Amino acid sequence: MALPLDLRRCQVLGLAGTAFLALGGETAGALPVADLLAPASARAALGLVAVYCGVVLLTAAWALLGRLVHGPRPPGERSLLLVLALWAAPLLLAPPLFSRDVYSYLAQGAMVDAHMDVYAHGPDLLGGPLADEVAPVWRHTAAPYGPAFLALASALSALTRGELPAGLLGMRLVAVLGVALMAVALPRLARHSGADPVAALWLGALNPLVLLHLVAGAHNDALMLGLLGLGLVAALGRWPVLGTVLITLAALVKAPAALGLPAALVLQLHAGRGALRATVTTAAGAAATTAAATAVAGTGYGWIGALDTPVSSHNWALTSLLGRGTGALLEHLGSGLAPLAVPAWHLLGLVATAVAVALIWLRLRLLPVYALGLSLLAVAVLGPALRPWYVLWGLFLIAAAAPSTSVRHRVAALAGVLALAVLPSGGPPRPGQLALAVCGGALGLVVLWQARQAAEAPAAGRTA
Repeated sequence: MALPLDLRRCQVLGLAGTAFLALGGETAGALPVADLLAPASARAALGLVAVYCGVVLLTAAWALLGRLVHGPRPPGERSLLLVLALWAAPLLLAPPLFSRDVYSYLAQGAMVDAHMDVYAHGPDLLGGPLADEVAPVWRHTAAPYGPAFLALASALSALTRGELPAGLLGMRLVAVLGVALMAVALPRLARHSGADPVAALWLGALNPLVLLHLVAGAHNDALMLGLLGLGLVAALGRWPVLGTVLITLAALVKAPAALGLPAALVLQLHAGRGALRATVTTAAGAAATTAAATAVAGTGYGWIGALDTPVSSHNWALTSLLGRGTGALLEHLGSGLAPLAVPAWHLLGLVATAVAVALIWLRLRLLPVYALGLSLLAVAVLGPALRPWYVLWGLFLIAAAAPSTSVRHRVAALAGVLALAVLPSGGPPRPGQLALAVCGGALGLVVLWQARQAAEAPAAGRTA
């Protein structure tokens, strides 16, 4: 099924994939409530088929590009950046895909702009059309995000005056900025770590999860990772204080980035800075940045308590699955301990995460960027909540510092599988929708086969 290797073919195939995604998203995406179609409607069905056809084409293009990157004549960094821009272009004006989280961002920004406490109340308090766009499971849930992101969301709300199309575009542009920062940081981190910067860009910035969830889904994880990567680059050089500020801002978007602060400290020690000076500088910079960002946002320190915001009961994290399974078994046995099963497994997951992170750093302390990537991957996999884009927390830095090609290939395989894991509407799957998704994937394979036949025909003619 593999096509002849050629950068132009990869560009065209990936562009066709994201074009299918954008077109299919017009009827099957995470649309505003007023534009939602019945899942059984013909237009929604065709949209779902188109989206999954696009996912298969994009993933195939990325895999073929990976063969070029790891081949004897890999493309340059600039060529890969142009491919990223080309593939992302159709998604810029597409509806949100694979999640309705962007509507939560906009509603929370409007709440901050209206001086409501987002850490005590959910978007339901805001009311109105914007709150209606938030997924029902999150309408009564406090914001789990830090003051840096909420200050940005509030400014965007004020700028767009609550207009939904402008707000969605604004959040998409914020996500694209985050991806651009990731792309800037990756080659620099790779060179420091002794890794291939071109391979780092391929795995860390062009992989399908980035395009599907950070660009098309407009998730704030893009901004978190962009700031984290840029902060680590600054910590490598002559600007350790700037590095601390950027990493702290990343953590004030989403909390997992706080693990970057110890990594930045280790990088400073490796650069020959004194331990006491580096520790004091990092701690003081983080504290000052936190205080300043919280004051600017005007949200207070409620974000600390919001870190334990409850997860969805249908979340498919490993510990949640084990907890639900254990609870069902205990309930079947008539035990009164059944309600404690999920909390107990979540606690065990947190303990396992702490142990895993400690072991990673004990073993890989001389490779801080790689150790940080593995630590963030452990946080995502063993935590109480897991979505496909959470894997990018670790994948981004593993791409920059993976010590071998085999590590990159394993992580790439994980990304390819997870690209197929969520429906474009962001809602729970129904059997009919799964069947349509399979049909879309099959259509993508047919397109790939036809493209291969067309590519081989001229070569056969020349041979004859």
